[in-house]
Amino acid sequence: MSKDIKNSLKNGKVRFIIFKKGGSWCGVALEFNIVEIDKDPNIVLFNLLEAITGYIQSAIKNNVDISMLNQKTNKEYEIIWDKINKNNHKPSMPNVYMFGKKALANV
Repeated sequence: MSKDIKNSLKNGKVRFIIFKKGGSWCGVALEFNIVEIDKDPNIVLFNLLEAITGYIQSAIKNNVDISMLNQKTNKEYEIIWDKINKNNHKPSMPNVYMFGKKALANV
């Protein structure tokens, strides 16, 4: 979990990365541990955003514990996130299609 992100059922953010892994594109929502994989990065992005939306809607509907919105992230993905942010997505990270933070209030 990112030290600067503290999610609740009413607000917060989720970090996401779409990157190439082997012959496929992998999309990750870090704080939720959601992973989507496909050969097309656009499909990965679409599916990941849909999965994030469904996850948040379900969390709100079922009033889940906020720990579900602030999960411990996979170390591999944290390393990728840190490299992207350190390099500001310069050509040293050619495997990254897109990354960012999605506001939970926009779901």
